[in-house]
Amino acid sequence: MSTPLSADEPLTCSSRGCRAPAEWALRWNNPRLHDADRRKTWLACTAHRATLGDFLDARGFLREVVPAPGSPTLEG
Repeated sequence: MSTPLSADEPLTCSSRGCRAPAEWALRWNNPRLHDADRRKTWLACTAHRATLGDFLDARGFLREVVPAPGSPTLEG
């Protein structure tokens, strides 16, 4: 079981081994497993946004890419 993040912990990229701050939220679902309105989220830094998005999109899972909460991309 994973421990919930505290509000003080920065969001980090979901790419394996990456500890960079997350700037993007890739919202996805697997239609074979999830209800149509359910969304799971992978977080991405700018460097991994495309590769994580391409992986999800190739499988037909990617639904949207939005700025991550607290990301500088929300301000610009």
